[in-house]
Amino acid sequence: MANPRRTAAVLIAAALTSAALFIFKINGDMVDFNVNYAAGDRLVHGETLYRASDEHYQFKYAPFCAMIYAPLSLLPPAAARAIWYALVLTSTAGMILLTIRLIRGNDAAVEGGLGPRVSALLAGLVLAKFILREIQLGQINAIITVLMLLVIFNLYKDETNKPAVGRAAASGLLWGLATAMKPYSLIFLPYFLLKRRWNILWPALLFLGLSLIAPAVYYGFPGNLAVHVEWITTLMRSTSTLLDTQDNVSLLAGLTKWTGDPGLAQMGFVFFLLALVLLVFFFIRRRREKTGSAVPEGALLLLLVPLISPLGWDYTFLSSILAVAIVFRHLHRFPKIGRLFLILNFTVIGLSLFDLLGRKAYAVFMSASVLTLNFLVIVVAMVSLRWTRKI
Repeated sequence: MANPRRTAAVLIAAALTSAALFIFKINGDMVDFNVNYAAGDRLVHGETLYRASDEHYQFKYAPFCAMIYAPLSLLPPAAARAIWYALVLTSTAGMILLTIRLIRGNDAAVEGGLGPRVSALLAGLVLAKFILREIQLGQINAIITVLMLLVIFNLYKDETNKPAVGRAAASGLLWGLATAMKPYSLIFLPYFLLKRRWNILWPALLFLGLSLIAPAVYYGFPGNLAVHVEWITTLMRSTSTLLDTQDNVSLLAGLTKWTGDPGLAQMGFVFFLLALVLLVFFFIRRRREKTGSAVPEGALLLLLVPLISPLGWDYTFLSSILAVAIVFRHLHRFPKIGRLFLILNFTVIGLSLFDLLGRKAYAVFMSASVLTLNFLVIVVAMVSLRWTRKI
């Protein structure tokens, strides 16, 4: 049993460290949060969200997402940043705790190897650079990831207990919220269709429909339609110009940088996307009839998010925490050469730091989309574990 005094001391130390980090470092950064804070302020005043004059710091999320920031925009910037910082930190802790819980419940019969807690902490260590970058920028991906991990937790509970109507509705609302915040969560839509989870789909689609209508409170219905058109136009215009950016780790970006030919890259991306769709289909079918399948299946989908999103920035890889932890948990079940290769792969991910490599080497590393290949290796590891029915 945990010592209450020790636990309290650890929590106090963590709180003080986090506060000091915010005051002396993070508060001066959070550039992405500042963009979203400004969008919330514009929304409150009925102004357009998408302006070419913002250049690199354009707001690119759906109008509904600006509604999340609208209450924060009523506060002084420093206070708003502090609240968002605390929310992202809480979400990060939630990611790790949910990962431990999901692994512990899903593979209780697994003998040997690393325990769930060690596996989750190692996954957090490997992904630390992405998590820290998320916090520094004031991004939203940790919040979305914890929402989707809660959905996976509910799916797992449905498998191991009697399905509950309230749990399914909660899953739908959580998924709907995550998708309304960032559309990449739509990657779960085919999964729910394949699983015939209509009791999750209908509340989610209802929430998404309301999220499209909700900004009309500020713009009216004609203005709401106009702002959504502006959003789609902004995404279409900006995406093609950002595919060769060094921090874009998506498959489409990697192919663009490797081939130097956008047209050829798009063709290659379509091919790989179809291959991934088939891979996910057979991954699900391989153990569909047994309980405990939702955890690895959900983990694989979250792992694929940064790879298939055209604008998959490197810090978005924090969504892979459950998949990375699962591979660590089952590392002892790979052949020795496989274990060594995976350890090397994790080491490359964890040590691909700007401060360690230096500006020139880091730019070469990122421009070569090495991280894209690193996480494709993790995809292969997950598929291997499922193919041999270990997960």
